[in-house]
Amino acid sequence: MSSWLGGLGSGLGQSLGQVGGSLSSFTGQISTFTKDMLLEGVEEVGDAATELQVSNSRLVEVEGAFSNQKSEYERLRKRHAELEEKLEASEIQNKQQSSEYRSLMQQRDVEISHLKARQSSMQEEVQRLQHSAQSASSTHAVLPVSTSSVTGPSSSSTFLSQPPGLHHGFHGDEMDLSDAIWSQQEINRLATEVTRLEAEASHWRRLAQVSKTTGNGNGDQGDILKLQSMIKELREEMSREVDEHQHELAALQDAQRQKMADVTRRHREELVEYEERIEELEEQIHNDGAQISSPETAELRGTVHSLQEEVEQRGQRLQELSVSLEEAGRGQAALQLEKDEAQVENAELLQNYTRLQASVSELQTRVQEQEGKAVQKAQLESEIQALRKALAGAEKETQRLKNVAESEPKEEVEHADILELNTIIGALREEKEILEREKLTLEARLEEAEERASSGGGEPSEPGQLEELRADLERREKALQHAQRERDTLLSELEELDLQNQEATQHMISVKEQLSGQLKEAEAEVSRLSAELNTTKERERELQQELDTQREQLSQSAFSLNDLHMAKKVLETNVTELQDKLALAQEQSRHARKEASELRRTVEEAEELSATRAELAHAAQSGEGDDGVRLVEKEKELSNLQRELAQMRVSYEEAMLEDYEMRMENGKLKEELSRQVREGQTAMNRTVLEKDTRIDALKLEKSQIEGELDQAERTLAEQARQYQQTIEELTRARSMDASALQMEHERAVKLNQEKDMDIAQLRRDMEQISSDHRDTNEMLSITVAGQKQLTDLLQEKDTFMDTLKQNAAELQKEMEASVLDATKEASALRQVLEDKDKQLGVMKEENSHLKEEIDRLRDQHSRPQPLTEPRTLDIITELETEITQLKSSRDNLEEEVQALRRTTEQQQDSLLLTRRSLQAQQSELEEARARHEQTTLNYDRLHSREEEIARLTVGDPRPVQGVVILQEDKTQSLVGENGNEKHDLSKVDIDKLVRGIKEKETEISHLNEKNLSLAKQVDQLVVSRDEVGKLSQIVLQKDLEIQALHARVSMGGGGHSQDVLFLQQQLQAYAVEREQVLSVLNEKTQENSQLRSDYHRLMDIVAGKEAVLLKLQQENQRLSNMSDPSGSQEMFRETIQNLSRIIREKDIEIDALTQKCQTLVMVLQASGGEPGSGSGGVSSNQFEELLQERDTLKQQVKKMEEWKQQVITTVKNMQHESAQLQEELIKLQGRVMADSDCSSQLSVDYTRLIQSYEQKERRLGSLSHELAQVQQTISQLSTTKDVLLGKLDIVGQYPEVAQVAQASVPLHAAEPLSQQRAAPENGEQLQLEVQSLHALLVERDTMIRTLQENNHRLSNSASASDSEQRGQAEETRQVKERLEALQRSVREKDLLIKSKGDQLIQVSEALRNRESDNEVLKQAVTNLKERALILEVDAKKLKEENEAVAACSREKGSEFRALQETNMQVSLLLREKEFQLSTISEKAATLERMLKDKEQGKSGELNQLLNELRSMQEKAMQFQQERDQMMLALKQKQMETTAVQTELQHVRDKEQRLNLELDRLRNHLMEIEDSYTREALAAEDREVELRKRVVLLDDRLATSSSAVENASQQASMQVESLQEQLSGVVKQRDEALMNLHTSQKQVSQYAVSLSNLQMVLEQFQQEEKAMYSVELDKHKKEKDEWRRKALLLEDKASALQLSLDEANGALDSASRLTDQLDLKEEQIEEMQKQLDVRQEMLEEAQKKLMNLLNSTEGKVDKLLMHNLFMGYFHTPKNKRAEVLRLMGSVLGLTREDVDKMLEEDGRQGVTGWVSSLLGSRAVQSVPNTPQRPTHGQGFNSSFSEMFVKFLEVESTPALPPPKLLVHDIKPLGAPPHGKTAGAAPHPYAAGGRKAGESNPFLAPRSAAVPLLSSAGGGAGGHLLMKPISDALPSFTPVPVSAEASGGAVLKDLLKQ
Repeated sequence: MSSWLGGLGSGLGQSLGQVGGSLSSFTGQISTFTKDMLLEGVEEVGDAATELQVSNSRLVEVEGAFSNQKSEYERLRKRHAELEEKLEASEIQNKQQSSEYRSLMQQRDVEISHLKARQSSMQEEVQRLQHSAQSASSTHAVLPVSTSSVTGPSSSSTFLSQPPGLHHGFHGDEMDLSDAIWSQQEINRLATEVTRLEAEASHWRRLAQVSKTTGNGNGDQGDILKLQSMIKELREEMSREVDEHQHELAALQDAQRQKMADVTRRHREELVEYEERIEELEEQIHNDGAQISSPETAELRGTVHSLQEEVEQRGQRLQELSVSLEEAGRGQAALQLEKDEAQVENAELLQNYTRLQASVSELQTRVQEQEGKAVQKAQLESEIQALRKALAGAEKETQRLKNVAESEPKEEVEHADILELNTIIGALREEKEILEREKLTLEARLEEAEERASSGGGEPSEPGQLEELRADLERREKALQHAQRERDTLLSELEELDLQNQEATQHMISVKEQLSGQLKEAEAEVSRLSAELNTTKERERELQQELDTQREQLSQSAFSLNDLHMAKKVLETNVTELQDKLALAQEQSRHARKEASELRRTVEEAEELSATRAELAHAAQSGEGDDGVRLVEKEKELSNLQRELAQMRVSYEEAMLEDYEMRMENGKLKEELSRQVREGQTAMNRTVLEKDTRIDALKLEKSQIEGELDQAERTLAEQARQYQQTIEELTRARSMDASALQMEHERAVKLNQEKDMDIAQLRRDMEQISSDHRDTNEMLSITVAGQKQLTDLLQEKDTFMDTLKQNAAELQKEMEASVLDATKEASALRQVLEDKDKQLGVMKEENSHLKEEIDRLRDQHSRPQPLTEPRTLDIITELETEITQLKSSRDNLEEEVQALRRTTEQQQDSLLLTRRSLQAQQSELEEARARHEQTTLNYDRLHSREEEIARLTVGDPRPVQGVVILQEDKTQSLVGENGNEKHDLSKVDIDKLVRGIKEKETEISHLNEKNLSLAKQVDQLVVSRDEVGKLSQIVLQKDLEIQALHARVSMGGGGHSQDVLFLQQQLQAYAVEREQVLSVLNEKTQENSQLRSDYHRLMDIVAGKEAVLLKLQQENQRLSNMSDPSGSQEMFRETIQNLSRIIREKDIEIDALTQKCQTLVMVLQASGGEPGSGSGGVSSNQFEELLQERDTLKQQVKKMEEWKQQVITTVKNMQHESAQLQEELIKLQGRVMADSDCSSQLSVDYTRLIQSYEQKERRLGSLSHELAQVQQTISQLSTTKDVLLGKLDIVGQYPEVAQVAQASVPLHAAEPLSQQRAAPENGEQLQLEVQSLHALLVERDTMIRTLQENNHRLSNSASASDSEQRGQAEETRQVKERLEALQRSVREKDLLIKSKGDQLIQVSEALRNRESDNEVLKQAVTNLKERALILEVDAKKLKEENEAVAACSREKGSEFRALQETNMQVSLLLREKEFQLSTISEKAATLERMLKDKEQGKSGELNQLLNELRSMQEKAMQFQQERDQMMLALKQKQMETTAVQTELQHVRDKEQRLNLELDRLRNHLMEIEDSYTREALAAEDREVELRKRVVLLDDRLATSSSAVENASQQASMQVESLQEQLSGVVKQRDEALMNLHTSQKQVSQYAVSLSNLQMVLEQFQQEEKAMYSVELDKHKKEKDEWRRKALLLEDKASALQLSLDEANGALDSASRLTDQLDLKEEQIEEMQKQLDVRQEMLEEAQKKLMNLLNSTEGKVDKLLMHNLFMGYFHTPKNKRAEVLRLMGSVLGLTREDVDKMLEEDGRQGVTGWVSSLLGSRAVQSVPNTPQRPTHGQGFNSSFSEMFVKFLEVESTPALPPPKLLVHDIKPLGAPPHGKTAGAAPHPYAAGGRKAGESNPFLAPRSAAVPLLSSAGGGAGGHLLMKPISDALPSFTPVPVSAEASGGAVLKDLLKQ
């Protein structure tokens, strides 16, 4: 659009420039002509030869002007001819296209007629073949033809029945596109008919061949050959006629949908009635079951409950099947899998159905026998038959659709879904028929069994058979209901699909209508603007016509002036005759002229002249006596001459006034014309701007509509999620509803539910992945659309779209593969988790086994030795188990931590790779866009150069060099605009990609693959570089041609004058200066581009440095992750100190024990040495010491146990600390990720700032352009000001002359003035005039005397003075002409100098702007260099830190090794000390035993003690080993904790460094933004200053223009007064001449002969001049006519050009609009598909809710009634009133009613009330059960209305306020405060008594008050068994008006 408007503006500018040039040339010629005519009067030629020469030269000049006009006219005529040729060519093209179109239409008509003829022939052949085949089938028993042959003739007849005369309008001129479309449809339809007939012919041919082979074989060979030829022709036509089949299919689908909708509606009504009958039967069965009080009822109920559970389970399975059916439309693989599952489950259901149907039939027969309801059975059978018929009709429809689908090569997805649903319906129908057959067989068997039973008497097996038959009957009834429900759901799904399709088509139509309306509005705007353009053109034409009329008037005034000049010449000849005789009179006339020029300001001179006439008459009368008769005669002659001269002067003055008025009017007209042209241009600009703004507004509206569509999609997605949640919660609530009999199966059900939840979660994940995939596809489609818009400029790049589509398909496949891999990985992880769980279980079992073994060992040890305490063994076993547990947990934790690290590292690596690939792809995309822009630029340049060449070769070969520069500027500006648009487009694409990356991290792999495909495209785009090179070569060739043409033009224009050559030299010099300036500019731009490239290079270096930083950060993270997170360094030191302390204590104990052992040895030796004497006392003392030592040892063992507990607590603390450290590590990792995100955001912000900086640079460039324009306007204003000041100076000379005239007034007037001061005021002017006339009379008298004296003297010297005067006049004229020419040249040169100076100023300002830009860029480059240096320093610092960390890690490793060695040494020392202790303890024990042996004399006991000691030593050794291992593990944990602490410290340091870097970058960005804002403010200040200057200049211009107007008015007034003064002076001179006439009579007699000769010469000259003037008039008239014709042709040419441009623009805009419409339609279709899917889900949710409501409304909670009833009789009698109140509140009774009934019970007794309750139960089933759907309006109300009624019931408070506590109200009330809208859709899952308030029997079991405690077991008991408090609520239902509009209430609620 912008290019079209630019072309229109340039064309307008060129045409207006041409018009202005022609106008300026015309006005210049008029001015030269008027000057020549004025100068012609001044010239006086002596003889006829010179006058002939002058006239010839003027004729030559006129002919030259005429030739110029002729050349101008020829050029315009050529231009007009070119435009006419273009118009003719376009008309010829249109005619050719229309003729081609008509020929095509005729061909189509011929094809239609041929096809109709062929169809009729084919029908005849088919009928003939049918007859032959029927005859053959009658003889040879061949099968009849299929249904296609039957439907053939009818369809053909319908096709032929259409009117054939509809398409004959094609041969006329006014053809419509709908006729063409209809003809195409007719051709396609006939082609399909031909294919069908061909198929029938082949079928009949086959039958005929079969009959011939089986029969006689006497068929006619000619018929066969004809049939074969017909088959060949039909096969050839079949290839053409396949396309129309799809249209037929669409129509058939619509018809099928309508029929299916009708069938489903009927079927649903029948099913509803059937369900009602079944419910009645169920109620009757329940009633019968209630009446039968045998033990069979309980068993039947149990079987019924079990069957209900099975049916619910199967309902769940069927729900899963429906979910699989929904997913079938999305993928074929999932469809096949779910089909297999459905087939398996259908097979199982069939088996169950067969069994159930048999039992149902038996029970039905029993029920009929018991109740005698055979009528209902007959009704049921009739309904079944009706259902069979409906199903048969549906099956026929599906069969027909299948036949249609077999002939169709490619099916649509909706058709496949419909066919699958139809097959499922057919399968269900077959199952129902099988069930009915089995029912009939079972009825027959039942009758036989009854007969046998009646014949055989009462057999004992009847009750069991009865029970079995009843159970079977219930099963079959449930199965029937289930099948009917399935069929109902499937049919409802079909109907929903049809409705959604219809809604989608309606939406599409509405959207198309809206778009067409917008198109029409845009077209109306375009037409309105074109009408405005036409009006402006008409105004311009009218102004041109007015100009022409003004020019004609001017030419007429010039002719009248010429005539006046001729008359003046005649008069001047008379004056010259008088001058020959009166030289004094000439002097007097000169003096009078001088006085007239001096006295121009005084306006009252005209009145003075009249007064002087009167005074002269008085003076003549007074001087009669002196002069006498001579004076009277002289006065008469003078008066005659004065009259003639006065007439002449008056006519001359009138002509001058008319000329002046014409000039003034001409100037005014010029100003008005220029003003109107400007107004027209401004109006045009305004209209163009309005158009642009409207287009921008439309674009904004489009973007807003797209945003609203996106919002609608999001809201739909959220609603769909909410509905899915509600459905899932309802299904959970339904599955959670379990009775008391389901308690046994709860575990299995829970397991199944968990598995189902896992499956549903996996499916949700799959759906989310598929939705993400669709979103990525949509994003890719948007980017591909943007690339399409770019590639439409170059049609050669269409092949890339195919590659993009292939890449998209590959990406989809790879995405699916990646999704499968992810699911596999997830399953593998789950398996690993399960294996770990199994291993844990095994470990636990082993633990338990070990504990059992330890217990067994304890028992064994405790039996033989009751004295020794087994606590050490227990401690050892506990330590063993704890160590094993700790090891296993540590191993598990280590494995999990390693797996987490691997996953995090992989994710980080993948993120880095994707970021790098994204950056690379973005750079490649920018390169590709730059190449596209270069190619478009080259194309534009080529186009402009070709236009220049054509214009130069065809048009006037005299262009100026500025044109080329202007055109280059135009092309550059156009290219810049295109580049800006493309740049904007690329920005939008990049923003979209960035948003997609931020929102969806799952798309990263997909985008990587997309970027790879784009890289392939970029590689393919490299080929376009060669094309760019070729285009640049072509551009260079065109430049050379243009230069050659310019050289020719410069060579051709050498025939001008010297001034022109001088000006051309000046222009060349200026052009050289301009080229120098341009070269300097080019150098500056090159420097700018180099700086930008350096800037981009530095940006790349910075990006590389940032990547290196990221790598270093990753290495740091890896190093930090290498070590295992656990305890701290301080714990490690504490443990070492504890171990050293323990070692010291052990050393002390060992020393003490060694001392004790030595003393014991000494005692033994002493006892052994002295066996006889004093043994008893010593042994007793030793024994006491040994016992004390044993006590001390026991205390030490306790201390050891305490130490062990301390160690265990320390280990646990270390575990807790390791967990905390792990959490801290995770937090730090999150912080690091957030910092990386911040850095990426900062980089994105930096790129945005760079883009904004570039935009501001462009704005500064545009501002500089505007500045240049403003300066140009200022220079123009200054030039106009100088011109006006010059004019003012010329005008200002007149007042000076007037002042001189006033100064030269003679002194004679002073005396009369002084005398006349006393006169009255009215006569002052007259007195002044009289005085001045008296003075003049005196002067004139003196002059007359001097003239009379000098008369004779002057008559001699008259001839000489005449010749001298002529020469002087000629010289003065030549000098004046030279002066005027010099002044003109000086003015032109001044103008050129001013313009060149302005250009130099502009160029210098541009240079300054460029230098400032370069300085800014240099500053940016230096900033970036500094940043790069800072980043390098940071990288060096990080490397040094890494090296320091590595060195620290080495040092730590060496320290850890040293510590390990010291630990090993310490552990060895410990072992040695413990070994010594054990040995010493053993010795002590042996000594004790020996002492005991010596005391008691028992050696066997000593041996036993020794054995025990050995076993204890072994166990102690094991314990030591285990303790050593645990210590080593402790040390390892401590080392790991220290490593983790060091890593934490490093991470914190890094975090600080990164924060510092972030702050620095933020400061840098703030500085950059501040600098940008400063620059913007400076630019705004400059703009404000320039605007102020412009305003000041405007004010000055206005003041100068007003001054000029005032001066012009004053000058006009002065000119008028001077003319009047001149007329007065002329009259005075005439009077003086009259006075002198008497003296000149004698001279006149001598000069009569000379005057006669001069008269003859003048007559001859007048005749010649008349001839010349006639010829000139003719030439001028011809010239005017040619000029008018040229203007008309120019107008026509411009109008044609504008119409052509408008037509081309309209075509382009129409093509663009169609492309945009196609894109929008595709987007709308995609959105509609998504809407359909969401609508299906919504409607399914609504259906499930409705089914739940229907299923829960009509049921009675028997358990509740049973529990209430039993609870009443189990409670004590004094508390039964409270139970009855509770029952009343549950049943919805008010408190007052219950109290009244209790009072009556108190009078009558309880039994009456309970019996009445039991008696009334059979009559009134439920108090608040809703009516059936046929009777009431329960099902007719919408879901929203039901939901609103439910909310209103819930929101209304109960009439008696419930006595509840706050914590009691919350679980039973409405949802909490923040969940009004969210919790409303699933009230059953909320757990409140929502439904129970309106009807307690309809509430689900999970709702209301739970009567059984859900915790299981009998701990909680029953609620009714406990004493009931007043905390339970009693609610009453509030009725809701059915008339209340549910939709409005729902909207209000949703708004709240």
